[in-house]
Amino acid sequence: MDLRPSSRHPVHPPERVVTLLTADGQRVSAAYDAPLPGAVDGLTIVVAHGFTGSWRRPDNRAIAQALSAHAAVVSYDARGHGRSSGATTLGDDEVLDLDAVAAWARWLGATSVATVGFSMGGSVVLRHAALTGRSTREGADAVVSVSAAGFWFYKGTAPMRLLHTAVASPVGRGILRHGFGTRVTATEWQEPYPLSPSESASLLAPLPLLVVHGDRDTYFPLEHSRSIVRAARAGAAERGVADRAEEWVERGFAHAESAATPDLVDRIGRWCTGAVGHDARGAADGAVARRSTP
Repeated sequence: MDLRPSSRHPVHPPERVVTLLTADGQRVSAAYDAPLPGAVDGLTIVVAHGFTGSWRRPDNRAIAQALSAHAAVVSYDARGHGRSSGATTLGDDEVLDLDAVAAWARWLGATSVATVGFSMGGSVVLRHAALTGRSTREGADAVVSVSAAGFWFYKGTAPMRLLHTAVASPVGRGILRHGFGTRVTATEWQEPYPLSPSESASLLAPLPLLVVHGDRDTYFPLEHSRSIVRAARAGAAERGVADRAEEWVERGFAHAESAATPDLVDRIGRWCTGAVGHDARGAADGAVARRSTP
């Protein structure tokens, strides 16, 4: 979720662009970046963007291209964004978009899928993994959540108060539509509310999970990432399964795609290949990754 303009120059176009159909009939624009020489075989990394994002934005294209050094990459426009149909539901029905994209990645030949989400996309990858599990074709084999909210309805920072005001009013939704190309549903959530990111994380173990957050995030402070990691570890302990959750607290990192450095994206790519057993290098060195515990 980032209302700032993109900070990167355009990079190379993807190898392939398609339109996919979700289970509820929405059209999703998706792009495929072939793995670069030296990348591992069999793994596809699926990238879910943040609020106001699109796979076509320079920030997102730069991330996709950087990750293609490690594996094939599929990125997409969630509903209500870019050239996909519909309106964004702020992380609820977007799980169906990720379902369709992950299934396409499998159809293209992926034997393993790692989902990497930023901000709103970071919430979506957690919810998707919890709701689909590893028993379905769409399920992820590893999950990376970057700059995600840990719980809903947060208004503790100025950007989030502004966002809540915008999505709740016709004028604000008009500004988002015309100024940022993001079409927001006018339908408010009703109880029971969608499974929260932290609740979702509690259901993931023993799935490999990486939670990345910046200590200068102006949208969601560190309490959000720590709530996700605590829930993941508590869920593993409750079910008596392996805890494979990791937390990286990135010094100086602000929020989501526009703040992601090439070094951070490279380490995420290496973590993905290690998490699914494709690369003996495994995750980044703990000192370099600046991991912390909740």
